[in-house]
Amino acid sequence: MTPSPQPPTEPTETFGHIGHPHAGPEPSARPSDGHSDRHSDGHVDPHSGGSSGGNSGSGSGGGSGERPSDRSHDHGHGHSHGHGPAAPVSKHLRKVIAAVLIPFAVAVFVGMVVLWPGGAPGHERTGVGFDRQTQQGVVTSLEQVDCKSVNAAQMPTTETPSAPGGRPAQGGPAGACKKATVEVSSGPDQGRTFVEIVQPGAPRQLEDGQEVVVAYAPDAPRDLQYSVIDVNRKLPIALLAGIFAAAVVLVGRMRGLFALVALVVSFGVLTLFILPAILQGSNPLVVAVVGASAIMLIALYMCHGLTARTSVAVLGTLVSLLLIGLLGSGFIDWAFLSGNTDDNTGLIHGLYPDIDMSGLLLAGVIIGSLGVLDDVTVTQTSAVWELHHADPSMGPRALYRAAIRIGRDHIASVVNTLVLAYAGAALPLLLLFSIANSSMGSVANSELVAEEIVRTLVGSIGLVASVPVTTALAALVVSADRPGSPAGAPATGPVRGRGRRRKR
Repeated sequence: MTPSPQPPTEPTETFGHIGHPHAGPEPSARPSDGHSDRHSDGHVDPHSGGSSGGNSGSGSGGGSGERPSDRSHDHGHGHSHGHGPAAPVSKHLRKVIAAVLIPFAVAVFVGMVVLWPGGAPGHERTGVGFDRQTQQGVVTSLEQVDCKSVNAAQMPTTETPSAPGGRPAQGGPAGACKKATVEVSSGPDQGRTFVEIVQPGAPRQLEDGQEVVVAYAPDAPRDLQYSVIDVNRKLPIALLAGIFAAAVVLVGRMRGLFALVALVVSFGVLTLFILPAILQGSNPLVVAVVGASAIMLIALYMCHGLTARTSVAVLGTLVSLLLIGLLGSGFIDWAFLSGNTDDNTGLIHGLYPDIDMSGLLLAGVIIGSLGVLDDVTVTQTSAVWELHHADPSMGPRALYRAAIRIGRDHIASVVNTLVLAYAGAALPLLLLFSIANSSMGSVANSELVAEEIVRTLVGSIGLVASVPVTTALAALVVSADRPGSPAGAPATGPVRGRGRRRKR
């Protein structure tokens, strides 16, 4: 059952008197006020004469003749409390939020239109790393052969790790090798076969019938143009993705379905806008800010609805992203981090020398922090709304103190998660430093590790700051909007300690 309609002038009148109640309602309105302040749980609000009750009584005619409608209003109020917190409905407050978010959303849209790349620029294939022509293949036969008989040192082999100095890590092609016949199953040379020698110490062993990824080198001799560079993992990855999607929809239902749609849209923004725009030569920081803002708006509103609660989470996320951008820019420059630290970034810089690699590093910090920021801001906003729903008499300070206690637990877990996530990703690198017996100072000073340290600490500072910022915004909004609630919530004036009149 929906709450009974309010007088047309109530929201604006009530919002205009937040914290400043009227001198007193008309006498005929007092019985109606006392009745409408009765909650479904049996609680009777001791305060009457607040702006909400006064306006409601006088706007509808007041007097004892209105008591039957007041009872239906009470029932509607109890019904709304049973099904979830009442969303803010103050027209003035919604206008204030819209005045902030609509220009921001328009600026993001205009930024995407101006920076839209229209596709990644083409370039000549280098045949190095990921910049190779690849096709699909399948192992059609496999036989055991002696490594010396097939001259394994001269034949195409699956990639093996090398020891320092270029020596094979497993001692060279000694013992029994595997001779794999691979058929190209895609591209212009579909049906063509070639031989791949798998040495005993190779980390990737092939099996008969296995699907593989093959690289094509057009400038090499014909017998060496194709080689196996990886296995085809599309089926297990697709199956795992299907299990993930089914679990999200099964538990989250429609909310989970919208979350999956938002995830697809986010990847679309990343692959169709952010990456091509950076390759086209646009400033990586500007592209990351515009793209991350678009992802934030789409994901939050699609998953959580077009509500004031979501808008507060958007504002908290926006403030935190701004802080992360400022801190990241300052400390990346101060620490002289180039962003060009491995083979992949070196290849990018070689292909597109105009790309600002340090700006690309900062863009990665912003985008990487966005996902966790959404979680923190939405959780804190929901906590404030639920606390207000449980006790509508709580003022903004009480709401902030209660919700910030939840936020402190969230901060501890999220920061620990970030640090462990980055440490896990860099575990092989840290293991190499441990093997070299490097000191912690030397490890932290190296650009590879310093880059991850700055990334982690800047992101963590933004996450920590998002908790009090979002909590304060949510507490102010939900408290300020109380008098405009159609559910007849207690007046804001008496709750804030400024009430003048009590029920007699």
